[in-house]
Order: sequence, then structure tokens, then C-alpha cells
Amino acid sequence: MINISKDSKTKKDTNKKQLDDNSERKSMTDKEIANLDLESKETKQLMEEYQEETDKYAIWRGSITEGFKKWLKGEKIYDRDKERISLYVSEETKQDWQNFKEANDYPTISALIRESVDNYIEQKSDLFGEGLRKMDDKTISNISHALKEPLTTIKGFSQLLLENYNEELDEEILSTIKNIFDQSLLLENKIINILDNIAVGEPHSQYDILLIEDDLATIRLLTSYFESKGYKCKGVVSGTKGIEELRGGIPKLILLDIILPDISGYEICRMIKDHKIYKEVPVYLLTAIPGSEVEKKIGETRADGYILKPFDFSDFEVVFHYL
Repeated sequence: MINISKDSKTKKDTNKKQLDDNSERKSMTDKEIANLDLESKETKQLMEEYQEETDKYAIWRGSITEGFKKWLKGEKIYDRDKERISLYVSEETKQDWQNFKEANDYPTISALIRESVDNYIEQKSDLFGEGLRKMDDKTISNISHALKEPLTTIKGFSQLLLENYNEELDEEILSTIKNIFDQSLLLENKIINILDNIAVGEPHSQYDILLIEDDLATIRLLTSYFESKGYKCKGVVSGTKGIEELRGGIPKLILLDIILPDISGYEICRMIKDHKIYKEVPVYLLTAIPGSEVEKKIGETRADGYILKPFDFSDFEVVFHYL
């Protein structure tokens, strides 16, 4: 009895599928490839199939690539540095993706998916919250004006009709107008809550140092010390509040306690150094943890240095060249 292992069977199935895939496509000769009309529908379909299958360009700088030529001849193109991922979607979803791909000039659905996934990962990992919270005063004012101006007109005319033509209007019409007026008030409150309460953040010039430290006495001490040196220091008592501050601006320096009530200073440091906007901001860990332990984490957190508690004011001389 011959025993075929699972791996061997999988390999044979894969080889059979590859042979089947190749047999479905007619191999072309060098002459046929040289005479290809790159603008024809058939050629574009082949180019799309090749790019979908191999994740490589079929045309580069106006010329057919060597890989595409080999593929057209029936050869299988391998890339050991990449791994294909299969997605099973409904015909409706596939058609939606196809329509979006064509409307936005994506070469393949694979390219669309890759960019979509990259964009999703970037947004989900951005704990500093881009978007509305990064808007400046002028942007928020423009949006507020664009929303409130037409709303003022709708609300104002509704109110005039209710006050001046209350007796003359049909009851059903009157009820509709009152509903419009009430909805206008609700929408107005929503606009105020969303836009007027957005913390734009302090301009970077308002403070030089962000101190994330849960001990209020230490915050008061260091704030006074840096102000005596001519620098403004903003102290917050938790990692969450530190992240909120960073959403509003980029300080020249961050002093970061390691043991915080909510998020580890190590984790916050990694987040900062992984972020495309904040990664250049110098971060000094400020801690009572033994220096030998902090040293072990410097590499993975990419902190620019550390200062141990209890500290002398002279320990901070190392950070002044960042200010």
C-alpha cells in the first residue's frame, strides 16, 4: 500500500492547478507578442490577468516587460518573496470593486485592495487621531459658516411663517412647518456640539515641552524650573491626556514618565516613534525605574534618552539643545 502524505497530495493538487491554469491560456510566439496591439481590449485583458496573477507590471515605460513575455509564452511566473491571499466575495461586491477600480484608474483589483488595506491599517493604528481634531481655526470656521448659513435661512423663514401666518395656514401645513423648525433647532445643536467644541489645540509656540507625569509635585517643580530657563512646559497626569495634547500640536520635546495610571510610558514612546508626524520629536523617559532596566527598553522604544528620579536639575542640561 502506497501512503501519500498530506503535503505531497497538496503539492500535486497545486501543480495540477498550475497546469490547468496554463492550459486555459493559449501560448503565444515571439512574433505574435511583437505584433500585439497594446490598446486592444484583448491585450488589456491579458495585461490585467498577468498583473492580477503575478503582482508585476505588464508594461513598463511603454514596453512589454520580460516577465509578461514569458507569461504570454505559457511560462509560469513565480515570486518567492510574495504570498498571494485569496478573497471570496459576492458578485455584487466584486462588481462594485471593479467599477471603482475602473473609475479611479487602478491597474488591478489587487492594487486597489493593497492600497485599501494599507490605508485602513494606517488609520486604525493612528491613535493620535487625525481628521477633525487636526483642523485649524480657519478650516473649522469655513465648515461652520457653510453649515450654519443655510440652516439660519431655513430656521428663520420657518419661524416667520409660524409667528405671522399661524391663523391662515392649513393645520397639516402648519404642523409640517413646525416640524421643520424643530428639526432645524436639533441640527443647530448638533453642529455646535461637533464643530464649536472641537479642541483645535494650542499652537506649537505656546509651549516647548510636553511633560507626561502622574505626580503633580513633579509637574509643578519641572514646570517652574523650565520657565525659569525661559521655556514653557505643559504637564499632564496620564498617557491619555498626553495623547490628547499631541493631537493639538507638536512640542519640541517630550518628557515621559514610564509608570502611568493608564498607558505605559514605553508603549506611548513606541506609538510616538512609529508615527509619521511625531517620530522626530525627541522623547526622554523620566522614571524611578533602575537605569539598567530602562537601558533594556531603549532599543525597542527608540527613546532618545532617559533621566532617573530622584534627579538633579543638571540632569536636564542634555535636553536643552532640542529647545
